[in-house]
Amino acid sequence: MTSSISPREMLERLISFDTVSERSNLDLIAYVEAYLAEFGVASIRVSNEDGNKAGLHARIGPEIDGGVVLSAHTDVVPVAGQNWSADPFVAWQADGRLYGRGAADMKGFAATVLAKVPDFLAADLKWPIHIALSYDEETGCYGAAPLIQDLLAKGPRPDCVIVGEPTRMKVVTSHKGIAVLKTTIQGFPVHSSQLHRGVSAISAAAKLVVWLDARTAENKAQADPDCPFEPPYTTLHCGRIDGGQAHNITAGHCEIITDIRLLPGDSAADWIAAYRQFIDTQVLSEMREIAPSCRIDVEEIANVPGLAEEPGGVAERTARQLTGDNGRHVVVYATEGGIFQNHGLSTVICGPGSIDQAHQPDEFIELAELDRCAAFLDRLTERLS
Repeated sequence: MTSSISPREMLERLISFDTVSERSNLDLIAYVEAYLAEFGVASIRVSNEDGNKAGLHARIGPEIDGGVVLSAHTDVVPVAGQNWSADPFVAWQADGRLYGRGAADMKGFAATVLAKVPDFLAADLKWPIHIALSYDEETGCYGAAPLIQDLLAKGPRPDCVIVGEPTRMKVVTSHKGIAVLKTTIQGFPVHSSQLHRGVSAISAAAKLVVWLDARTAENKAQADPDCPFEPPYTTLHCGRIDGGQAHNITAGHCEIITDIRLLPGDSAADWIAAYRQFIDTQVLSEMREIAPSCRIDVEEIANVPGLAEEPGGVAERTARQLTGDNGRHVVVYATEGGIFQNHGLSTVICGPGSIDQAHQPDEFIELAELDRCAAFLDRLTERLS
């Protein structure tokens, strides 16, 4: 059996794998598989369609319903264009912090969980601990659903899930969802001196952006003052627009990227349907009166559900007892938590480090946060024994 390593040492190893979302994470997955196997822990790999990425899940403890899933994503955001003090994939320590890409978001949690495997095995667990590692969380949470489905299909059903995104070990019980849309507009280009004969794709895009902004303004005006989110309403936002060829040609093509940040309980499908209806009845119909060849296509790039509060739920009750945190905490960013919840699993977000460090150059986690997470896992182990 391999010798135990500390959470810091494990984090250094995980950081050394360049798992930026556009690249494969298979080297990291293979390392975790081998690490678990040395302790006699079997793991199951869940590959994507291309076979160049994979999630992994493993169970420690009895093969019975109950217990807890400890969940983390293995991918990290790019470092290109950021001003790092040193190689972001070679961890370094200074002033009580460990630096490197993914240190806080969220290899710190994964590292602490993996470092605790010998303790999980040494305990007389009465309920199982499941480890779940996903891929492509940063680009749309694409790896979570197949991983969850495989975990539920091949093993006993856990009671709850703790997603270890960086919350400084506070218990986050709710987060917003996100839908990302790419809208591609095909106009009809003519010389701008004959504007009446053409259809500008940019002008059509402008109408869509105005519609998005108007919906956000309506939501703001109707916001519930008791809503804990900031801002306390669903937002619709155009983050990117590309189109046009020259100042004297009506734009034949334009593309916009939109994100919708949804309050838990708001339906992404309803918002997307309303957007499509506006396109069809108010924008595209006018375009085709001039040029029947005009088109507007809407593609869903990502659709991640929000995490709704579960007052008295198993996950919340467990995490509060283990942390002593009884405050109400919500976040506006999306996580895989809503996907676990949509599969019927009670879920909270609770992990080491600060979200302020996520995606930043010289990303770091305080070593004291790893210690706090390790103590949390020790109490969890005792509770499940």
